[in-house]
Amino acid sequence: MRSLEDKVVFVTGSARRVGRAIALGFADEGANLVIHHVSPSSAEPAQTAVEEAKRRGVDAVITTGDQGNPDHVARMMTEIRGYYGRLDVLVNSGGLFRRADFLDIAYEDWQRVIDVNLTGPFLLTQQAARLMIENGSAGVIINIGDNGGLNGWVSYPHHSVSKAGIVMLTKVSALALAEHNIRVNCVVPGPVLLPPGSTPSTKEHIASSLPVGRLGTPKNVAHACTFLAQNDFATGSILRVDGGEGIASTGQ
Repeated sequence: MRSLEDKVVFVTGSARRVGRAIALGFADEGANLVIHHVSPSSAEPAQTAVEEAKRRGVDAVITTGDQGNPDHVARMMTEIRGYYGRLDVLVNSGGLFRRADFLDIAYEDWQRVIDVNLTGPFLLTQQAARLMIENGSAGVIINIGDNGGLNGWVSYPHHSVSKAGIVMLTKVSALALAEHNIRVNCVVPGPVLLPPGSTPSTKEHIASSLPVGRLGTPKNVAHACTFLAQNDFATGSILRVDGGEGIASTGQ
């Protein structure tokens, strides 16, 4: 039997890229999936992810919504409750990644990044925890951070602040939810996918900046998430899966 057989896992931002790899990593362990997307342009990739999950012998459904909108989050959780009747694992993977100069960020842009990257995971964590408590079973919540939230990236100020908030959200929710047998952890990936339009020289430059000398893969992140879902003594932890990016940039 696969280690997460028949568990229900909701991965936000799972139509594409790393979120998709995380979702399919859970499918490989036998979990049923809730695939999430926001943009109409992601509808076809989301459907493809569902089909890939079903080829792995699990069930999968799609939910859509803006995680920064409380009404959308409530509706998505209602849909999950109606379809599966339970939720075992939430992975807060969806988010925005925007480059900007600190002095040029408009209030609206700042607020949008905070809404999606921090308020959204808070709303999802709160709603997921309520459903897990309602079921009376152990639950797991995994947040996806990055080194910008630990070290600060000057070219991505609003993103870095939102991800720093994710680290603290992980810690405070782990403390608050432990009595309900819900564990909360955070995975901090390093470079595992290049931005669209990157050149071979970009890849070489990024790889050479890492202590391990190479990029990671989305599967590395997926494996970290499935590990934390199964390790019932891990909560409040911040797990770097970054090829040494974090220690290289800080020296500690």
